[in-house]
Amino acid sequence: MWTSEMTLMMWDGVKETIFMTLLSTLFGYLLGLPMGIALAVTDRSGIKPNAVIYKVLDVIANVVRSVPFLILLILVMPFTKMIVGKSYGTAATVVPLTIAAAPFIGRMIESSINEVDRGVIEAAQSMGASTMTIIIHVLLVEARTSILVGVTIALGTILGYSAMAGIVGGGGLGDIAMRYGYYRYESEIMFVAVILLVVLVQIFQTAGMSMSVKLDRRKR
Repeated sequence: MWTSEMTLMMWDGVKETIFMTLLSTLFGYLLGLPMGIALAVTDRSGIKPNAVIYKVLDVIANVVRSVPFLILLILVMPFTKMIVGKSYGTAATVVPLTIAAAPFIGRMIESSINEVDRGVIEAAQSMGASTMTIIIHVLLVEARTSILVGVTIALGTILGYSAMAGIVGGGGLGDIAMRYGYYRYESEIMFVAVILLVVLVQIFQTAGMSMSVKLDRRKR
């Protein structure tokens, strides 16, 4: 029988999942945004080519992205414990989520910036704009719609990762689905947790795409 305690538990799971997803996305962009900008700028076709910097960042991004999230989650447990004080729970899961998200976000930022019209960049360079001015006022402004779409994709991906963390007691809906739906064979709880995860993904995607469309219209 479904009880008020189960409803409260699900509500707490939703809040924990949103907390993990939003905070990890924020920290992921704090790390991934400068990485993506550096990758795009130092590429051989960028505004400030630097083979050494690009290669180092390229290797870091590829290596981290190649590690499956569950394995990464276990690998960084000592680091997580050092940062948070424990290796399980909602707050602790933010650490591996951020590490997994940063290179993924960096690649999306790089791709978004590379889509910017070369003519706009060349026009800014011909007017004597500095590298930093071009990055802030040209590259990021022109790529803003694509970057916002990338935020939507990142939110959905990180939310999926947060559900995987439930296997090791990461908290949120994934943890509820594992503890009750899998280990205790309470399939109705797993079903509800999955439905709520799908709903959250749809909410994030709908809000993100709506904002990107409005921003694109404003740009025109």
